[in-house]
Amino acid sequence: MQNRSAGLRSWRRTAIVVVALPLVIALAVLAYAWPASRIAPRDLAVGVVGANPASQHAIEGLEQSKPGGFDFHLYSDEAAARSAIKNREVYGAFVVTAGRVTVLEATAASTPVAQLLTTAGQQLAAHAGKLPVADTTPSAGASHRPATGKGAGKAAATSRKPAPVTSVGKAAAKVSVDTVDVVPTSADDPRGVVFSSALLPLTICGILIAALVALSGVPIPGGRRLIDLVVGCAVTGFAAYLVAQGVLGALPDQPVATWAALSLTLLAISATTAGVITLIGPSGLGLSAALMVFLGNPFSGITSAPELLPEAVGDIGQWLPPGAGANLLRSTAYFGGNGAEGHVAVLVLWSVLGLAAVVLGRRRTATVPNGGPDSPAVAVTAVPLSPESRPHSHARHADLA
Repeated sequence: MQNRSAGLRSWRRTAIVVVALPLVIALAVLAYAWPASRIAPRDLAVGVVGANPASQHAIEGLEQSKPGGFDFHLYSDEAAARSAIKNREVYGAFVVTAGRVTVLEATAASTPVAQLLTTAGQQLAAHAGKLPVADTTPSAGASHRPATGKGAGKAAATSRKPAPVTSVGKAAAKVSVDTVDVVPTSADDPRGVVFSSALLPLTICGILIAALVALSGVPIPGGRRLIDLVVGCAVTGFAAYLVAQGVLGALPDQPVATWAALSLTLLAISATTAGVITLIGPSGLGLSAALMVFLGNPFSGITSAPELLPEAVGDIGQWLPPGAGANLLRSTAYFGGNGAEGHVAVLVLWSVLGLAAVVLGRRRTATVPNGGPDSPAVAVTAVPLSPESRPHSHARHADLA
């Protein structure tokens, strides 16, 4: 019987090594590699300044080169476009005139997007250089009002026709390209490498905090567990900020808000993990790790942008704590907190649900009689049996009689 049991355990171990482990590794590689291999703009919010024919040609050229890649917002002047970039309404903007294309970008929002906009600006300049010279003064009655809003900007940009021109030359002069970084990354982290590399360690730290609190093996009241989670995440977030900014200089602005963003991201991850462990047991640690590490991190868009990932991937990533935390950190560290409301709401929601699961789960286990982890121990006192109460004592007396 023992040999049979040992044989079953041996085959189970073999199945895990030969089948389960390679499958998990393959899925992990797929989760990280597949979104990265499909990077392309998808409704990427960009601005276009002005409603002149040159701007209309720019919009048409971008639509032809990358259909569905851009979501255009029209602005009346360059100052309005700069303001929209700083408010995180758009990733960048194009200012197109007869002889110049100015690309307004923000490497702090996404270095790959900034590079993409620079390339698009060069393509626009090359396309404009092939167009005939025209008097770009619109005819009387042409509309100059910029459309605002996501849908209205795109509709207005694609529906408005270029105004009639009064004169046409043989060929356009060479169009120059200027690039302006409206919101640059820190000088100590010009490529944003430190920023993008910090998300995975933060995620792992959040899971470790939850494991230490929820799997301690010592009965701890629910309220104490909440305090441990909140204080642990706050201290860990402060330590992460000291390294990222104090040592590496990668988070230059809003120190208190940035520390709060780091701590809230950790709390959302650790509270969720601790809540799942409390509800379903130690197996919840693996489930939470798979959710946060193998989905949350690669779907976050931290190394590119959510709008560069496949649509469903980008949407899912922003509803998970790693993705919401990464974008919140961008807002606090570089954009003065602009565009942070939605990400804060996502992180608070995960935190509240996780903490509630910790409290409710502990109360549920505390009501389990005789053997629950929080139930009081029942003292059992050995009582010696009298001769009359011992088994077979009556029978022995009967035999003697």
